[in-house]
Amino acid sequence: MNADICVVVPTIREYECMRSYFDNAREHGFDLDRLFVLLVTEDFCDAEGMESMLDDEGVAGAVFDGTAREEWYDEHDVSEYSHLVPAASHAQTSFGLLYMWAHPEFDYGVFIDDDTLPHDEWDFFGRHMANLDRTDEVESVSSDERWVNVLYQNADEHGLYPRGYPYSAMDETVETGTRELRDVVASQGLWTNVPDLDAVRILMDGDLEGQAQTRTDFDDFDDDFVAEEGQYLTVCSMNLAFEREVIPAFYQLPMDDNEWEVGRFDDIWSGVFLKRAADVLGKDVLTGYPLCEHNKAARPTFDDLNNEVPGLELNEHLWEVVDAVGDDADSYAGVFEAMADALADGDWSDYRNGDFFNYVGEHMRDWLDCLDALAAPRAAAPADD
Repeated sequence: MNADICVVVPTIREYECMRSYFDNAREHGFDLDRLFVLLVTEDFCDAEGMESMLDDEGVAGAVFDGTAREEWYDEHDVSEYSHLVPAASHAQTSFGLLYMWAHPEFDYGVFIDDDTLPHDEWDFFGRHMANLDRTDEVESVSSDERWVNVLYQNADEHGLYPRGYPYSAMDETVETGTRELRDVVASQGLWTNVPDLDAVRILMDGDLEGQAQTRTDFDDFDDDFVAEEGQYLTVCSMNLAFEREVIPAFYQLPMDDNEWEVGRFDDIWSGVFLKRAADVLGKDVLTGYPLCEHNKAARPTFDDLNNEVPGLELNEHLWEVVDAVGDDADSYAGVFEAMADALADGDWSDYRNGDFFNYVGEHMRDWLDCLDALAAPRAAAPADD
């Protein structure tokens, strides 16, 4: 079987974790020939070792450090858009999306972070693929704040809110029901061990090494759910599968390498965009299983805090901006264009670092232009006389 799933792994550390994912696939009978593993890394990392690991495992894939990415942009005539993917940033997952778009054989994408491991209880890839095909009945969740805490199922015990959850939406009243799934376009798996919290919440939990004292385990999760239409939720890209069609509305935002020093919101904001587009188009984002084990490396919590503080106020308001536009769009690109225009053309001077919204909006416009360029037929080279 030809590969139809592009697995995107941003890594500068422990790429060997992928062996556990391959072992999980073998143990559960998932066909590894379906996978093409794209390791996105940097020139200062062991690209050769990554290639050897893929060869040793017999899994198709490629390794793209900074130099290789620049060569790829040149080969595909999109060098003018290389600014879309920041250097040495988790947002390099966007390169994986561009690579997928240039290769129409990939129907699905999977994001995996290099500090995670699969749980033996689940066929990791198989469960994600099954989730994308589901049409059964699941729990539906909403709140009076229009935000769903993805850790709501045991929040009365642990009191956790995930990274990116607006502070103004805390202390919400949660309502649950059931409904049939429509068309699932993204499957978000959650995480045991180290919860994905922001630095402020980690500090409040009494931890100075970026990991939080409170941990999550199996008892904190109770099957899958969807946030109802018009409700928002945090989307973390450490354990996520998605259908190719969402790529125009799933750009991982240009974090870290910007003059405002805004970081840590790439997957969070892309999740807001995706949820808005999914709602407009009648699609679903499913959250829950398969869980992964998150083994976040120790690092100073204040480093994360310095990256997050410049964007904290903006994070409180981004969803309100995009929620007001795109109602009449009939495609992911159409919804995304409406959101891009609202951000790029707006006056955000009332917010700290408000100009970053304009910057993001312009990058979103460039994202759509880059996808168009990659999809356009390329001129054939003239024949030699």
